[in-house]
Amino acid sequence: MQTNKKSVLPKVAAADDSLPLYRQVKRELQKIIEDGHYGPGRPLPSEATLALALQVSIGTLRHAVDELVHEHVLVRRQGKGTFVAPHNRARFMFQFFHVEPRWDPEDDMPQEQVFPDIDCIAFAREHADEAEAKALRIKPGEAVFRIENKLALRGRVVLHDRLTLSAAMFRHLTEKRFSGRPSTIYALFQTDFGITVLRAQERARAVAAGSAVARVLGLPAGTPVMEVHRMALTFGDRPVEYRVSTINTQAHDYVSMLPKTS
Repeated sequence: MQTNKKSVLPKVAAADDSLPLYRQVKRELQKIIEDGHYGPGRPLPSEATLALALQVSIGTLRHAVDELVHEHVLVRRQGKGTFVAPHNRARFMFQFFHVEPRWDPEDDMPQEQVFPDIDCIAFAREHADEAEAKALRIKPGEAVFRIENKLALRGRVVLHDRLTLSAAMFRHLTEKRFSGRPSTIYALFQTDFGITVLRAQERARAVAAGSAVARVLGLPAGTPVMEVHRMALTFGDRPVEYRVSTINTQAHDYVSMLPKTS
């Protein structure tokens, strides 16, 4: 399990005229978080302390922190300070889980979103194929973990996940460790391996369910389903996980909440 390193303050970096000052401050804060000096859920020093260490104004520091809060790297807690954002169930449901029961706004109220029941149905250490290697930026044939999960909502299996992870990035990962995690997969990445998933890029397409996935979803082979390809990214847009999710959309929708632009 990852242990927190000794708390440190960011060092003042050499001036970089190519970046606005608040972006330089943001980069320094990202570095100390990525290096593990402040672990998940831990508070940062006060704004005054950080501004003094970086030799910038409180306003510049707050601008940098605002962006990191917006990107879910940090979280502000009223009256308590600013903390490194931990991965937990609430964050998983808000930021990374997009499947909900279908509802008709003219006839009924939307159902409350519930956390899915997740079962690991396959776990193996194998070799990356071309697509996996390209997604994870590794060489074809390098060792990867391939993991399959089925996810159920209110007792109905609606989603099949196939995850591919670089074995070099997740050394000592085992099926027991993965299946016995106390919280979400991304919380396991963060607490046990020091890898924080910041965001994900997803591409969705309509496909016909293959026989193996169809069996998991309880559908006839060839049934139209939605397939979502996800790249989970950490600092510097470094890939952490390549995931292919197959969704039974007969009674469920893929729901994306778009941020306001103004």
